[in-house]
Amino acid sequence: MNGIQMVDLKTQYERLRHRIDPAMSEVVSSCTFIKGPALKEFETNLANYLGVKHAIGVANGTDALQIALMALDLKPGDEVIVPSFTYVATAEVIGLLGLIPVMVDVDINTYNIDISKASSLVTSKTKAIVPVHLYGQSAPMEDVLAFADKHNLFVIEDNAQAIGGDYKMSNGTPAKTGTLGDIGCTSFFPSKNLGCFGDGGALFTNDDDVAAKIRMIANHGQPQKYLHKVLGVNSRLDTLQAAVLNVKLEELDDFATRRQAVAAAYDDAFENIEHIVCQKIPAYSNHVYHQYTVRITNGQRDELQNFLKSRGVPSMIYYPIPLYKQEAFSKYHNDIPHEVTEQLCKEAISLPIHTEMESNTQDYIINSIESFFEK
Repeated sequence: MNGIQMVDLKTQYERLRHRIDPAMSEVVSSCTFIKGPALKEFETNLANYLGVKHAIGVANGTDALQIALMALDLKPGDEVIVPSFTYVATAEVIGLLGLIPVMVDVDINTYNIDISKASSLVTSKTKAIVPVHLYGQSAPMEDVLAFADKHNLFVIEDNAQAIGGDYKMSNGTPAKTGTLGDIGCTSFFPSKNLGCFGDGGALFTNDDDVAAKIRMIANHGQPQKYLHKVLGVNSRLDTLQAAVLNVKLEELDDFATRRQAVAAAYDDAFENIEHIVCQKIPAYSNHVYHQYTVRITNGQRDELQNFLKSRGVPSMIYYPIPLYKQEAFSKYHNDIPHEVTEQLCKEAISLPIHTEMESNTQDYIINSIESFFEK
């Protein structure tokens, strides 16, 4: 079978183009490319959807993380706890600001931060923690918040892969991922669950003062034009991207439902294959499946990937090398074992999943995997 993709953005666009094209055309016709009406509309709609007071668009998800750290007045030398199994951006912005990323191992079932391993790493310099909702699965936020409260830490949620995810506190209170900490951050990279047609990102918070500071930092440190109160950056979500996102935001819950159906079919198919272990979904949240990732436990992950490639089936390995083994982060390695991270780097593989997956395509992917393990 030819033409299988990890993410089918073209077919999704074709399905929604009758709404997306007019929205983009309106921006082009008005020439309101920067800070146009569609941006304000999107920020309001996103805040309402998430149930927060403020949603602030920026140029990309990495900028969102960096601006969040800047808004909390962290100083060079301050330490920030991050999971050791995550995309580079989470820790990259910490190092760029002269802060110290302190890496913590993750849970073997959810692939998210194992908060039980974090207490021993807290020092007088520890000021914040950045839980990552990896692959679309929420981190254990109630435990993270209790840990942060105990140690007086800020919480910045990296929600780049889980926008729209639902979390349920132990008392039954519902919330969206990214809204439980001091600041939530997300990316609108095209392949994300809520993706635009270029780069984009956002921050969300319920704190009025923090929101004002985020807006100021993202606009060259200006509370008003030509008055620069702090050193800032130039990071804007342009109006064309906001117009696209306004349309897609209305589809986000449906996007999740479609992805969950694909994931359920994979789960059912792999349930009785001995060497495939699926990501576990804890009781406190759902999973919105930015990626569908399993572990291959017989040491043949790379062989499986090559076999799938020969059958025209793409796959990805997120992530093959632990952050602390990357040259850029070697000076931050604390010599504490990260056994689960090491295991995931050897076993994890992500399979095609998107909102437009057809059953015959998924059947072909599943049959290909089954045939590999029947050899």
